[in-house]
Amino acid sequence: MTDVEVVRAEGRPARELLACGRATVVPALRAAVDTLPGPMRRIAGYHFGWWDEDGRVVKAGGGKAIRPTLVLLSAEATGGACADALPAAVAVELVHNFSLLHDDVMDGDATRRHRPTAWNVFGVGPAILAGDALLTLAFDVLAASGHAASTEAARALSQAVQDLVDGQCADVAFERRVDVALAEAQHMAEEKTAALIGCTCELGALFGDGTTDQVGRLRRFGQRLGLAFQHVDDLLGIWGDPAITGKSVHSDLASHKKSLPVVAALTSGTPAGHELAALYDHDRQLSGPELARAAELVELAGGRSWSQAQADALLAQALRNLAAAGVHAKAASELGSLARLIARRDH
Repeated sequence: MTDVEVVRAEGRPARELLACGRATVVPALRAAVDTLPGPMRRIAGYHFGWWDEDGRVVKAGGGKAIRPTLVLLSAEATGGACADALPAAVAVELVHNFSLLHDDVMDGDATRRHRPTAWNVFGVGPAILAGDALLTLAFDVLAASGHAASTEAARALSQAVQDLVDGQCADVAFERRVDVALAEAQHMAEEKTAALIGCTCELGALFGDGTTDQVGRLRRFGQRLGLAFQHVDDLLGIWGDPAITGKSVHSDLASHKKSLPVVAALTSGTPAGHELAALYDHDRQLSGPELARAAELVELAGGRSWSQAQADALLAQALRNLAAAGVHAKAASELGSLARLIARRDH
């Protein structure tokens, strides 16, 4: 057995890492949410799946805890302890869920995690305000940590939020445009998704007292991984199983989203791409048969295979940055395992 194989044998499986990350972060996350004013706490707890709209405890499925787990593993990889990085893990999960609450309103999504979305239950205004409360709370958690890196981490997280907002703004604008270039769509995804995941790994390295080079390498690892994640997420938005994704089949096509595989198809110059453009050139929602045809056209125009190839290439880039970071072998192995799960999701 080679040294690499020995290291991998010592690392925990990716799904176990996510379960451990979730179990570590949720108590601290709940403690933070408990400090919110009553109405905001109620909506946030519902969104996280902790209770129903009346505040009764339920066992609804929560998020996968990908981002906080990346924080904790990045801290371990640079020689830190999970406990020291816990505030950073909570902060990024709060920011992520701020974005989800707002995304659901902007996209008009009726369900998330197999339940009605928060705006669908409590109204648009309260859901937006709950998202704002989570964003503010994220920076409060960082500031209260007392960690030497908290100020630098807050600046990094603030920049990631600015990028996320800019990317989301572009995503919404794309729905009204017929001329979105592929480079624009890729830049949008870099800002909307990759920036926060890159920051997630950066915060973990900062709270793990990593070197400047390690912090930069892990940030780039997260950015490449985040863009791969967006490609896979866009594929699931068209072809994902509703029983697994919690959203209706072809949900991105129904809302005329200019996702990465869709834009690749629309700009392909193929007959299938032209037919897809004609289908998308309507203000109304597409019917069931039209949605099925649109999904078929994205595939025929090469959008599906292109996006999958991009996800694979980006994963390889991410892993090269991880290998160059010179971090602890076991944590690096576990980060690699988690990256492969994220970028090759079947869930």
